[in-house]
Formats: sequence, structure tokens, C-alpha cells
Amino acid sequence: MSEPSPTAGAKDNPGAGLWIHPKAERLPTEKPGAFVILSDGSLLTVTGPKLCISRDDGRCWGEKPLFQDQKRNPSFEFGLLRTWDGVIVLVYMDLATKKWGWNSETHQPIPDARVEVWTTRSLDEGQTWAEPQRLFDGWCGAIISMIQTRSGYIIAPIQRLLHDPGRHAQVTYVSSDNGQTWRRSNILDFGGHGHHDGACEGTMVELRDGRIWMLLRTNLDRFWQAYSEDNGLNWRTLLPSTVDTSSAPGYLTRLTSGRLMLAWNRLYPEGLRPEEQARYPRTPGDCEFAATRASVQREELSIAFSEDDGKTWSTPVVLLRQKGKSLAYPFILERRPGDLWVTTRFRDKTAVRLSERDWG
Repeated sequence: MSEPSPTAGAKDNPGAGLWIHPKAERLPTEKPGAFVILSDGSLLTVTGPKLCISRDDGRCWGEKPLFQDQKRNPSFEFGLLRTWDGVIVLVYMDLATKKWGWNSETHQPIPDARVEVWTTRSLDEGQTWAEPQRLFDGWCGAIISMIQTRSGYIIAPIQRLLHDPGRHAQVTYVSSDNGQTWRRSNILDFGGHGHHDGACEGTMVELRDGRIWMLLRTNLDRFWQAYSEDNGLNWRTLLPSTVDTSSAPGYLTRLTSGRLMLAWNRLYPEGLRPEEQARYPRTPGDCEFAATRASVQREELSIAFSEDDGKTWSTPVVLLRQKGKSLAYPFILERRPGDLWVTTRFRDKTAVRLSERDWG
């Protein structure tokens, strides 16, 4: 199978093999996010047990311990936001609690598989943090995003492992008091069997009509979508979306302009003919990774925009491409209105910058 040709005029990162769309440029930071913007314009993020702050758009970072208890070890997958009234809320998986095992004969997880989810918050721009509280004590696959609604509710999608058969499902934790207390939603479960199967790694936006829209990673060649009419406390609609995807999470956000933006790994690399798509590598579908044969295409990261709250999307455009790499687990920061940062948070971390006005 031949590698798809880069778009005309594309530029490469010399020596690294990374192709970047000509309308984007490499950022000076290698921090993958998530980020929040402080009141003085500085950036704040978390790297493991360290709190990191940059006052020069990510060129240099100051670091200090995030916790007094140095045994705590947040994963790179975390939710971070600054509320309308300045409270910084962090929801993270604590790798210090991780215990994992999977029986490849029965295709079941060990009974006590776990990586706990905790939350903490800061009232003083990250200078001090409250004692963390545990939200969930089972196994959480990944935390992709977290939002605050117009009415002030904080919503954090949390993936949870189910048993018999082993698979993942999705819930949301909701706070109406800036992260002091939380309530859990109903479970979103459409089945599956495998250590990466099921409803995984949700990303959300609030729609103009007040509903919350969540896109879920699946192994079914497209995102599934869920809707909540009460700020994420109850999810009553779960169905396939029209957006094709490989087995990888996307990142969905609303821009200052009002448009939605999505970054994700499409089902196949750009430009494959139907016969090449039919031969594209997939997982075995033997209930180990998943019950179905899934594409795990992560060599290309694409973006698209929607003017009508996700009903239709602009033609997807490949933003990043690198053969043999994993450009996955994206994050989008609108650094300033129309100034967009896109990062990848998984194994091969990349950060680029683009201007919304260049994308129609």
C-alpha cells in the first residue's frame, strides 16, 4: 500500500519526518496540555505531579510540586479548566493507584483492576490546591476533556471498566459548585468485549439549545454520540454519529466565533482508494482488543469545523502526518480569539498553531 501524497505546498520538520499543514506552524512548547489561561494571560498545565506555568507562550516553564503528598502521580490524560469566576479545577487519573491485568484466555480483566480518579481545585490561580477528593475508585481508561456550561455546571466524562464481558462504558461527573461536590450520571454502555472495547473517552460541547453533546470513541468505524438535556446528569440518547474515526479519541470544542472545531484520527489515511481501504490493517476482532475488527490509524491527525452545531462539517483536512507515529489524543486551546493551538498528548507529542481565519 502506497503512502498518501502530502498536500501540495506542505512543509516538513527537517530530520523528524513530521509533516505539518502549510497553514500551521510548530509551537515552541512540548507540553501537550490540557492548558488553562490565568488572569494575567499566563498558561498553566500539569505534568505528572508537577504544576507548570509559562509567561511567554510556552517557551519557558516554571515548575513546582502540585501536591504535598508526592506519591500522587497524575496521568497525562486529565481534565483542567478555569471557571467563569476564576476557580481552577483539575480531574485526573492517579497512576499511583494503578493495578491492571487482563486474562487473554477468558478475555476478562482482573476483578480488582483500577486506576482511581481524583479531583482538586485552586482558588488562587494555582498557587495552592485543596486536598484532593476521590471521584471514582474503579478502572478509568482516559479523561479527554472537561467543560463548564453557560449555567455554571462543570461536566467531566469518566470512562469506567465493566466486567462479564470486559468492556468500557462512560459516565459523567457533574458539579454545580465549582468542583466542591460532584454527582454521577447514568452509565452509557453499548456493549463490546475487549480491553479497548465499548464506549470510551468522551469529548463534549454545550450546544446552542442548551443540550450537552458528547462524542465517544468506539471500534465501530465512527464516533457514537450522546445527548443530555440536564447538564450531563442524565443521558437519554445514544446513537452512531456521521463522523468516521479510527479507534482513538477526538477533541471537540466551541470557538469564540461560535463554530465547533473537532480534531481526530480518521478511519483511514487520506487518499486511500476503496481497494486500499479494504486491505488497511485492523485489529483481529477476537475479543482481546475488541470484539470487532478496528482501524487504529493514528499517523494522521485531521481537523474540521461546523457552523451548525455539528449537523454538518467542513471537509476534513489533515493537520499532521508522520509515518509510523501516533499523533493521537488531541487537545485544542484557543489561546486568544481565533489563535488556535492543537497538541497531541499520547506517545508522540506534537504542538502546532494555526489561525482560524485561514480555515474558511
